[in-house]
Amino acid sequence: MRLRQNQLWQKGEDRYRIVQLERLSVGYKKIDPLNPESGTHHTVTKKEFCRVIKGATDISDGEYTVEFSR
Repeated sequence: MRLRQNQLWQKGEDRYRIVQLERLSVGYKKIDPLNPESGTHHTVTKKEFCRVIKGATDISDGEYTVEFSR
């Protein structure tokens, strides 16, 4: 899985847009589906962000589900 700037992920009713992507951290915005202009910004490590979107669907360009396996 590759993370890209402006990717939009959906997990249930929650949506997450990557707003800043760096080597070790991800800045993302949790978007309210009823009011897309509002939302909260978060900065976490890439590992933490992958845990947040586990089982989510990339809805930015084509849909596919992210599956993590060990």
